[in-house]
Amino acid sequence: MKKINLRSLVWKEGKYYVARCMNVEISSFGKTKKEALDNLEEALGLYFEDAKLPKVAKIERAELVDTSFCYA
Repeated sequence: MKKINLRSLVWKEGKYYVARCMNVEISSFGKTKKEALDNLEEALGLYFEDAKLPKVAKIERAELVDTSFCYA
């Protein structure tokens, strides 16, 4: 069994918490942070279950940056 180190973000959106893996396009949600992360772990397990050579983006020194823009 291989071990893959992944980075995830968790934030509150309305009455739920959203957990998103930054290395692959997988996310999940739950009523608590723990539930959201547990659900994300389950989703990641299913994602990697059949993957022979998973495509995992390496994330280094990530920053959370606020961005403003105007739109019509």
